Amino acid sequence: MNQLLAKVPRGWLILACIGLIALNMRGPFVAVAPVVDSLRTDLGFSPVELGLLTGIPVLCFSLASPLASLAGRRFGAEFAVMLTLLGVLAGVVVRSSGGGVPVMVGTVLIGVAITIGNIAVPLIIRRDFAPRRQATAMGVYTAALNIGSFLTSVVTAPLAELLGWRLSLAASALLALAAILFWIPTVGVRRALVPAPVPAAPPSGSGRVAGVRWLIAGLTVGFAGQAFSYYGVTAWLPSFLSDELGMGTAEAGAGSSLFQIFAIVGGLGVPLLARFTSTTTVAVTLSALWLTVPVGLLLAPQLWWLWSSMGGVAQGGGITVIFIAVIRFARDQASAGKMSAVVQGVGYCFAALAPTIVGYVHDVSAGWTAPLLVVLGSVLAFCVCTTLSVRWVATQP
Repeated sequence: MNQLLAKVPRGWLILACIGLIALNMRGPFVAVAPVVDSLRTDLGFSPVELGLLTGIPVLCFSLASPLASLAGRRFGAEFAVMLTLLGVLAGVVVRSSGGGVPVMVGTVLIGVAITIGNIAVPLIIRRDFAPRRQATAMGVYTAALNIGSFLTSVVTAPLAELLGWRLSLAASALLALAAILFWIPTVGVRRALVPAPVPAAPPSGSGRVAGVRWLIAGLTVGFAGQAFSYYGVTAWLPSFLSDELGMGTAEAGAGSSLFQIFAIVGGLGVPLLARFTSTTTVAVTLSALWLTVPVGLLLAPQLWWLWSSMGGVAQGGGITVIFIAVIRFARDQASAGKMSAVVQGVGYCFAALAPTIVGYVHDVSAGWTAPLLVVLGSVLAFCVCTTLSVRWVATQP
């Protein structure tokens, strides 16, 4: 295998690795949704406990971001990626090994491991790709995140019918193993398995420090708006389709999958669009597409398929354009890791709250107008703050 890989340009190998790694960074916790009935029956989980199985990883994305940033600085990006893959592998095995406690413990392991990857992968993209190729690499990364989620959602239920829910959830370990086997020869055994601390950066001038603070604040609010909108819509769109349009459960679930599928188009489309226009124009375009979701569902719910598709492109592209701004503006690996940790730590905190807040507003208002207005507010936060932040980055030398 090493001889075969030696004939492939390193850039292409790293890009393939990024895709394989990303397949492991959403699928393992998305896999729970198709087998919730089996978990309820076999383990006696309550609705709250079942909600925690999908909520815990998102909380980890927020609470463990400082730890993940520290791991990236202390151990280096290559070793941090290995921690991600080994942590996902261990978490998947533990989660599938027994009763309620192993399921919860394994879910926490998966959440913490993926959080490390959330920080480490953009650092690798920033370091190993030329500026003109960073957007493409980030697009591949975000597209693969959504491909992993989609494939897991499609495959888990049929596997559970054939093999049971434990082996079905354990199947995610195969992707982790594949990524590990590809990552080690690509970066080398020593870099993959031996920590290599990132050198501390020299202090910045006071003017740049002030600019960095404003940029981090803008990108953080923008990412929080993006994440809140994504998780709020993902959690409640099937219920909206069922209540407003009379869809059955299966039909509503399949319909809402458009929101996930078209994220792949967004992730790959942003780098392509950025070749022909400015990143500010890209951010404005994504903002307009995102706004169609709450506005379209309020004014013309019968066109839900159109709004779901356009919103899917927006949410897949939105995270891409935010992280492109982070890696382009950061002056070194250490500052990129810190910026990414702040943006994701705060943003995913709001994401974890989104399903509960949207659901609460729906219960209190006894309708969908107020919840969609909440989503509209979070989308507007993304639109304004992301566009202004990206525009400011574009003006910097």
